[in-house]
Amino acid sequence: MSASTVPIPERHDYHRPAATLPRRRGLDFGMISGVVIAVAALVAGIAITGVSARYFFHPSGALIVLGGTLGVMLITTPPDALLIAFRRTLSLFSTEPCPSREELIEEIVSYAKVARSKGVLAIEPGIDHVSHSFLREALLLAMDAKDRADLRSALENKIWVCERQSASAARVLEVAGSFAPTIGVMSTAVGLIDVLRQFSNFSAIAYGVGIAFTSTIYGLALANLLLLPAAHRIRAKAAETLDLQELMTEGTACLFDGMHSMLVRQRLTSFLYERPGQSQVKTFESALEGGQI
Repeated sequence: MSASTVPIPERHDYHRPAATLPRRRGLDFGMISGVVIAVAALVAGIAITGVSARYFFHPSGALIVLGGTLGVMLITTPPDALLIAFRRTLSLFSTEPCPSREELIEEIVSYAKVARSKGVLAIEPGIDHVSHSFLREALLLAMDAKDRADLRSALENKIWVCERQSASAARVLEVAGSFAPTIGVMSTAVGLIDVLRQFSNFSAIAYGVGIAFTSTIYGLALANLLLLPAAHRIRAKAAETLDLQELMTEGTACLFDGMHSMLVRQRLTSFLYERPGQSQVKTFESALEGGQI
């Protein structure tokens, strides 16, 4: 066979529209604005009292609260889990580069069209252009899996590990947040003991009691303005990630089964957030199509 008669493999354009390309990691302004507002409200409340800010500065109390809370975290948490929790907490201030759910569904549908017409292995040349790392791993597993059960089992294991790590990180912060107020009270007790040493000087006692109770504020602020909100934020992001991973798992399973792209889209739209009034619009449209109106 001559070189001119050699068939040229058909090429597919796997480049997605610019709207579906993953965005770069950026700052999470919701998280940052929440921290700023909470701290600003605390500072403004203190300023309204008319008491000098120096009155609320208690180095020994801050040392006891911060050091005691860190010690509790080291006692209750293994080093590896503590490192994961620290990384997850830092990641709260940045947004993950991920397309929207609508774009992700359209991307999976496009892969389903290729897989239905040419087989799952036809997706491999464009695997580097997949927008989400979990979807990329899911498609690679779909190429190697022998049956649907093996594919779902492998993907569900990955989801379980990710969910377990997020729950562990949140639990570390919750444990620290539960101990911080108590450690603040302990620091207050230490301050009161120091005050009672000067029992003969009543003015010094009044001033010292106020200073001692700033440690309680430190513990409450650390727990309720930082640790516990961060734990809830980790759980919320984990829940959102879980929804996306389940969407991609379902889409990959449909793709593996060779399901028609219209059915794939219809099944995946159940993972979309329903906007207010959207259900009434759908009911009206279905009634029109059924001839009821």
